[in-house]
Amino acid sequence: MRHFKVFIPLLFAVSVVLGQDIPEPMVPARLVNDFTGLLKEDQQNSLESKLVAFDDSTSTQITVVTYDDLQGYSIAEFASTLGTKWGIGQSGRNNGILILISPANRQMTIQTGYGLEGAVPDAICKRIIEKEMAPAFRENNYFKGIDDATNTLMALTKGEYTADEYLKKTGDNGNFIPLVVMFVIFFVILSSVLSRKRLYSPGQTIPWWVLMSMMGSSGHASKGKYGDFKSGSGGFGGFSGGSSGGGFGGFGGGSFGGGGASGGW
Repeated sequence: MRHFKVFIPLLFAVSVVLGQDIPEPMVPARLVNDFTGLLKEDQQNSLESKLVAFDDSTSTQITVVTYDDLQGYSIAEFASTLGTKWGIGQSGRNNGILILISPANRQMTIQTGYGLEGAVPDAICKRIIEKEMAPAFRENNYFKGIDDATNTLMALTKGEYTADEYLKKTGDNGNFIPLVVMFVIFFVILSSVLSRKRLYSPGQTIPWWVLMSMMGSSGHASKGKYGDFKSGSGGFGGFSGGSSGGGFGGFGGGSFGGGGASGGW
């Protein structure tokens, strides 16, 4: 009886969430559903073409939705329910990703289907929001933020790099730490040379090993903030538009389990 009393409130909470007035997908079916007019028509078409091409080649469905009326629920709850209701992803594979943006609330979320929680864990969703989307959104460049985020998600789900690699390469201290190490080594060596009174005069050549260490440090620091990969429009394997599949064929029946992250700008 005690377990039954606990189950009733949980059942009621689930029924309330499922009873939300979730919007229907646009007709004809699209992967970019901009209910708020956040994006220009050509921007919507560019994203649509890129995401349809990716769906055709991989079956992974990345969907972008803008919607303002969250009806008092968190944007993550609303997005998870919407993703399951629409069936984003393939049935049995649950390989859908939903990017939901609420301009009126200045909130966004990335929710992943069960099948992609390994490739795109919660920490990755949070990092994409913080590094790709929020900075661009603060400058009112919504298209760039969404375009960069979808490029990163495509690369992750294709296995072009792992979640751990992405976290390391987008870390705030990724380039700073090697520089500090190189300078420490340099000053240790210099102190040792000075202590033995073997310091080179200004007219003499700098030792080759000092030059090499300085050049290596400089070369490392000159890489982009993401190291060996670059996010941005068309940055990953040519997904910059031009679907050959003739349009989006509709959602496949995937479901969502609460994996993902949310943020604001």
